[in-house]
Order: sequence, then structure tokens, then C-alpha cells
Amino acid sequence: MSRSQNEEFQQWWNKQRDRDQNGVVGDDESSSSSFLTVEIRTPAVDRDKDRIRTRTLRQLSRLYLLKFKQLASSFVWIAHSSVNLLRTANRRIADDSSRPSATSSVRLYRVIKAFLVLVVLLLFFELAAYFKGWHFTPPSVASAEAAVEVAYAWWLEIRASYLAPPLQSLTNVCIVLFLIQSVDRLVLVLGCFWIKLRRIKPVAATEYPVKPVGEGNRLEDYPMVLVQIPMCNEKEVYQQSIGAVCMLDWPKERMLIQILDDSSELDVQVLIKAEVQKWQQRGVRIVYRHRLIRTGYKAGNLKAAMNCEYVKDYEFVAIFDADFQPPAEFLKKTVPHFKGRDDLALVQTRWAFVNKDENLLTRLQNINLSFHFEVEQQVNGVFINFFGFNGTAGVWRIKALEDCGGWLERTTVEDMDIAVRAHLCGWKFIYLNDVKCLCELPESYEAYKKQQYRWHSGPMQLFRLCFMDILRSKVSVGKKANMIFLFFLLRKLILPFYSFTLFCVILPLTMFFPEANLPSWVVCYIPGIMSILNIIPAPRSFPFIVPYLLFENTMSVTKFGAMISGLFKFGSSYEWVVTKKLGRSSEADLIAYAESGSLVDSSSIQRSSSDSGLTELSKLGAAKKAGKTKRNRLYRTEIALAFILLAASVRSLLSAQGIHFYFLLFQGLTFVIVGLDLIGEQVS
Repeated sequence: MSRSQNEEFQQWWNKQRDRDQNGVVGDDESSSSSFLTVEIRTPAVDRDKDRIRTRTLRQLSRLYLLKFKQLASSFVWIAHSSVNLLRTANRRIADDSSRPSATSSVRLYRVIKAFLVLVVLLLFFELAAYFKGWHFTPPSVASAEAAVEVAYAWWLEIRASYLAPPLQSLTNVCIVLFLIQSVDRLVLVLGCFWIKLRRIKPVAATEYPVKPVGEGNRLEDYPMVLVQIPMCNEKEVYQQSIGAVCMLDWPKERMLIQILDDSSELDVQVLIKAEVQKWQQRGVRIVYRHRLIRTGYKAGNLKAAMNCEYVKDYEFVAIFDADFQPPAEFLKKTVPHFKGRDDLALVQTRWAFVNKDENLLTRLQNINLSFHFEVEQQVNGVFINFFGFNGTAGVWRIKALEDCGGWLERTTVEDMDIAVRAHLCGWKFIYLNDVKCLCELPESYEAYKKQQYRWHSGPMQLFRLCFMDILRSKVSVGKKANMIFLFFLLRKLILPFYSFTLFCVILPLTMFFPEANLPSWVVCYIPGIMSILNIIPAPRSFPFIVPYLLFENTMSVTKFGAMISGLFKFGSSYEWVVTKKLGRSSEADLIAYAESGSLVDSSSIQRSSSDSGLTELSKLGAAKKAGKTKRNRLYRTEIALAFILLAASVRSLLSAQGIHFYFLLFQGLTFVIVGLDLIGEQVS
């Protein structure tokens, strides 16, 4: 390239550079450099949008303020409700502990409360160890560094060397007792199957005609029978029991009815007297007796009645509690068994329940009592001619009562007391499974608990009192062994002891002391089999087998406390509490009986007495409505045991013990339900 051309190119390049540096932009350059220009514009402010944004912020502020007020009011409501709940719980628990019947249970509750504190502390300790990983690699005292780790290592050594061995020994003892009691239960069931298979049943030497008395029957063929109904402040059921007994198909000249009223309430006495007068006007031989001094409870009442001068004219006495309604043919089916058997003292009949399907509690009671009558009473009556008198729905030979000393006031189980003394004197008993008397089951847990407390404390009182009498008696060695080891020790002492100790004490402790082992078959399989055996006499109750198993374990704390109270002579073991009844059988049934005219002459019924009876019924109904409002109670012992079992279930979950975890969980929840009084009759 020539020099002139280079100079021209240089000049052009210089011009371009100067133009770019001076910012001179022409029309051509604006188009070429437009892609380098970035335009940034600020949008215009919309005043309406700003006003909306301000309004939205104000609304949000008010909304959050409202939410805060609602949250604060919710906290206040929760706090107020919690305080009221605690006050109510404290009041109802205090009312429970202030009752005389609960004085002996205070000691047991204190022990259980201390046990609960121990279990909670152990649970927190084990949770800390679990999250530290010490469950998987247990530390030793030599390798431990931190103070907590050293404490846990020492705890492991103490637990394995000193605490677990005695716990395992106690566990083994309870397992042995559990197996012995299970074998006894199995033998009873096999005996019942044998009775059913061979169709064994007591047969009377004679039979009375089915037709009503007075139609060609000789009065001399009917022995003199005394009928007694002891009662105490039982205004809900007095009328139905008196009416049912007055309708018994037996010659009126050969039967006398004693209404033994120990009521302390004046209005109840007036009602019962009016009912007795009504039946007297109908031609029934019935008398009313009231003691001014109530000593000895039911035993004292029966003893005073047997001291009447006219009792010597009677050969037999039939006893019914205030809620029992015997069938019209009751005496015709029981009294014939005494003929030709001079060594027979008692004919016991079966109970049937008018309210067995009323609620879950009555269904569970029906399972227990069905097994008791169908299996225990029937097997003992057939094979050894001895069983415990049930206190009602039975007929006694008066000579046998006098021979064994009559009614004694030394225990709260006067029925078992007189049965034991009669057996030691050589008398025999018969149980009739096909003769049933209607009665009523307790529908509230409070009433049922009081009943079970008396039923399990009384036998231990009696065992202390009659142990030496049994040894000195003239009965055979086999009968002595049966009465001491089976009747008293195994079924009255060992059963509540191992039930409570094994499932409410040992099982939770083995979760915190894994070196002591409680096998799964003891926790689940054997109890399940025993529950199936118990439920066989009531096959309709099979759907309730799991609640039955759990509830029986729950009741073990009451039975254990009652057993300890009776064995060591605590004060409350001598207290008699009348089981509450609701009068489920309708009064219309009794009116239907009276109107049927089958046993009494309707022309002899005076309208004034009938009207007065209905008036008294209406007054009674009004009194029921105006009565005091009932409330659910809280049972602190059951609630404390619920927390113990639930804490143990959490510990078993850490160890991945499946069967133990589920058993402890559901058993703990059952204790919660019972402790909150949510089983049985529901009240406000």
C-alpha cells in the first residue's frame, strides 16, 4: 500500500475516534448505537393503589389484634377450666377419701403414689439414657466419663446385681400361684362338662303338683315355711320383692312372711308398712318387724327374727334379699329336696339378672356370676355337697341353723360364716341350677366396688376366726384340706394377691428391670385362655372377652385392698354398706300379678289399700326426681395405677417389647376409664 493511502486511512480512523470521544452522534450513528442505550423509567405513582395498600395494612392490623384477643381469651378459658377441673377433682377425691369405707385404702394409695413417683423418675432416667445411646452400648463404670454416664453405669450394676434377682424370685412365685389357680379353674370347667354330659342333677324324693294349692291338695303335705326378707333403706325395690314373695304358690296357712326392716329413714319405714298392710288385707300372712337398735347388720337382723316365739312351729326358712323376685313355684321346687334327707341343711338356687344388658359393667358382672353359679356352685354341690351360701334365694332347715349356732354378727359375710359352720357340723348342701330368682346387678361402679370390697374382706375375717375350728372339727381330712386350701386360700386369698401383684406391680417393674423376665405367655396367652373358660357359661358375652380381661385386672386393686383389710383387721373391713339398687323390675308387673287373681281372691282386695299403694308409689317417684343430683366420682388409686402402667408402656416401647407394650397400654387406658368413673351408670 502507498504512503498516500496510509495517510488517508489514518485520517479517517482519527476522525472516527474523535467523534466517538466527543459524543457527536448523527442520524446514522444513533441507529447504529441504539442497541447500547438502556432506558430506565420510574413508573408514575397511582394514588388509588396507595390508598388500597394503606387500607389493607390497617385491616391486617385489626385482624391480627382480633386473633390475639381470641388467643388470649382461649388461654384464659383453658386456665379457668383447668382450675375448675382441678377443684372438682380435688373435691371428689376428697369426698371419696373421707368416707369411712375408704380409710383402710389410704395406706394402699400412699404406697401406690410412692410407686408412681419412682416409676416416673425411672422413666425420665431411661429416656435420657435412650437418647444418649446408652441402651445400645451400655457404659461401664471404668469407661464412663460424664457424671450422668457414671451414675447410669452404677445404676445398671446395682439393678442387675441387687434388684433384679429378688424381683425375679417374686415373679416366679406369682407365676406358680397363677398356674395353680388356672389348673383349679380348668378342673372346675371339666367337672361342669362332666355334669352336663352325664346330665347329673339333684332329684327330689317327691314332687308337688303344678296346679295351685287348695285344689284337692292336703295341707299336711306342705311343711311349715318361714319366709324372711331383710332390708335396709331400699325404697327402690321393697315393693317388687314383697309382692313376688306374697305370690308364692304355697298354702297360706303353711307360710309366714317376715319383713325385717332395718331402715333408718322414717319415710321408707312408712312405705314398707303400707305395703305390708296392703297384702295383709288381701289375706296374706305377713308381719312387719323393725329394730330400734341396728346391731350386727344383716346377721343381727336375721338373728333377732329367729328369736321370735312362733319360729319353733316352722321347719324351713327361705331367705330373699330386698331386690330378689322368686318365681311362684319356688317353694314347690326347693322344699321337696329335704324330704327323706335328714342331713340336708341348704338348698341354694341360681340368680338371674333383670339388668344384665343395661351397660358394660352389668355385662361384665354377668360373666363372673354366670361362671360362679354354672361352674363353681354346681360342681361343688354335686361332688362335695359344700359351697358358700349366697345369702339369698336359698332355703335352710331351721334345725341345721340352730345346730351350728345360728346367725353370728362377727363378720360381714354372715352367709359364708353359717355355711362353713354347718359344713363342719356334718350338714350337706344342694345347688339347683335350673331354679332361678330374678335380682338386680349394681349399675354404677361405686356400688359395685363397695359390694366387691365387702365380698373380699369378709372371707379373710372369717378365715382368721374359724381356722382353728376347721382343724378341730370332726370332718374328714379331705374336707378340711378343701376348705382351707381351695375354698379360702386359693380362691379368696391367692387369687386377688397374684392378680394385683403380677399385673399391676411386677409387670411394670420388669419394664424398668429388664434383667427380671415376665414371659409373654403369662401376660397374654394364659389369661386369654382363662377368660375364654370364664365366659363359656355366658356365650352371648364373647364379644366382651377383652374388656372382661382388662376389667378383672382393674378390679384386682379393690379386691387386693379388701383382702388385706380383712386379713389384718383394719377398721373398714367390719363396715356393712348396702348395695345400691335402682328397682329395674317394673311395679306394673306386681299389679299384673294382683289382677291375675290366680293366687288371691280379687274380691278381697280393698280399693282403698290399692289406691294408697299407688299414691305411695307416686310420692316415691316424686322423691326420686327431687333427689340430689348425682355426679361422677374420681378414684385416685385407679388413676395413679393408670399412670404407672402407661409410663411402663412407654418404657417397653423403648425396648421394642410388643406384647408387653400393648397389654400395658390398654390396661392403663382401662384404669383411666374406671378411675374417671366412665364405666357403668352414667351421671352428670
